[in-house]
Amino acid sequence: MTALPPSAKAMVPFVSVDNMMRLVHRVGIETMLRELTDRIEEDFRRWESFDKTPRIASHSRDGVIELMPTSDGTIYGCKYVNGHPKNVASGLQTVTAFGLLAEVASGYPVLLTEMTLLTALRTAATSAMAARYLAPKGARTMAMIGNGAQAEFQALAMKAVIGIEAVRLYDIDPAATEKTRRNLQGSGLSVTACGTAQAAVEGAEIITTCTADKQFATILTDNMVGRGVHLNAIGGDCPGKTELHRDILLRADTFVEYPPQTWIEGEIQQMDKDYPITELWRVVTGQAPGRRDPTQITLFDSVGFAIEDFSALRYLRERIAGTDLYQNLDMIADPDEPRDLFGMLQRAAD
Repeated sequence: MTALPPSAKAMVPFVSVDNMMRLVHRVGIETMLRELTDRIEEDFRRWESFDKTPRIASHSRDGVIELMPTSDGTIYGCKYVNGHPKNVASGLQTVTAFGLLAEVASGYPVLLTEMTLLTALRTAATSAMAARYLAPKGARTMAMIGNGAQAEFQALAMKAVIGIEAVRLYDIDPAATEKTRRNLQGSGLSVTACGTAQAAVEGAEIITTCTADKQFATILTDNMVGRGVHLNAIGGDCPGKTELHRDILLRADTFVEYPPQTWIEGEIQQMDKDYPITELWRVVTGQAPGRRDPTQITLFDSVGFAIEDFSALRYLRERIAGTDLYQNLDMIADPDEPRDLFGMLQRAAD
């Protein structure tokens, strides 16, 4: 008996890096960032319906490898992601990722995709979503401290969602700043390369820090942060990695994604456990205030959470439906007789 062809359920849509790039260009990056921002906000509004757990991390002296799972009871999502700051010296990415969605009812996967690009997009969209609630009204200038792979996405998300018109750049590596300045040419943003972090934050209503050093660092000191500023600290993603002096946190109202994870990985790991924090989903749903007045310092202590990846994966699955932007992979051994897996193997020899 000849082997039967794979069933439709055995074929899993796969989005390659090439197809992800084609999708971004077809949709338009700013449109995609706005749509992702809206999708993430939708899922924050139903935060309580998700399974939640801190990411499962394997730390080494070289970096970290993590799994980030969640489910809304109907769809399960999971991302594999690493963070290896030393990779840049070898010509490799600091962060790489891939992800999947699966049906909860059957356990069968329904999407497999690259997530290195998608993570950069969803991280920027999450920052912009938080800024909707936390940034000063009418903010037009942002400082971008750390000009690595995430910088352009952050700037364009703040432009598309918040209306930022100018970005001030600083990195300890001038080549990284020049790369970001060059890439943002023609974006409609006024771009200024700065020689110090102090110079970059001058006049900025939104300050984003996104650095890669795996150590307790002080990228911003207390005297650099004036009243009314929104801080978007996104570099933290593991124990021992911070960017802000703790005195800044003492002056700021701090908002987080999932406290059990942020206490381990975020800026608040520097603080005592009685330090007050607000979960961002409570602001989005109107259960807690965000920005209350023009003089308030707000801090989004973002470490990245699985629900944001779930939102991005769900968005991607819907966006590629009916397009040529994916390929079907024969990934699941799915015999015509479910209990006869060995028979399927035998028939493949015919």
